[in-house]
Amino acid sequence: MKDFVTFIARAMAEHPDEVVVTEVTGRQTTILELRCHPKDVGRLIGRSGKTISALRTLVSNYAAQKGCRTVLELAE
Repeated sequence: MKDFVTFIARAMAEHPDEVVVTEVTGRQTTILELRCHPKDVGRLIGRSGKTISALRTLVSNYAAQKGCRTVLELAE
């Protein structure tokens, strides 16, 4: 899942070298923390948050199929 989020974020970013996805695994939830260049934050969020919402939906649906819970956070 981490590789998928990294691939999508790098494809959308103007500064793909600065995209970093960190995976923090807890007892019941895995958190994917997405960090990028400050100019790319708006591009990843999208209009009214639709882009990041769609990415979060893909991540949570994939995790649900695997029987776990994953949350995507965009860190600035």
